[in-house]
Amino acid sequence: MAYKITDDCIACGACAEECPVSCITEKDGKYIINPDECIECGACADVCPVDAPKKED
Repeated sequence: MAYKITDDCIACGACAEECPVSCITEKDGKYIINPDECIECGACADVCPVDAPKKED
């Protein structure tokens, strides 16, 4: 399952900078992950200071 950014996101942008496939974008002050492009590598979760990216159930 792809990662999804939860409401815990503080919009720091660390996840987007780290994503190797550039599937994370900012919209209206929140970051979102395109589930069709996510390769489930976990790089976003590794750098997030608030653990906002989580694997979708």
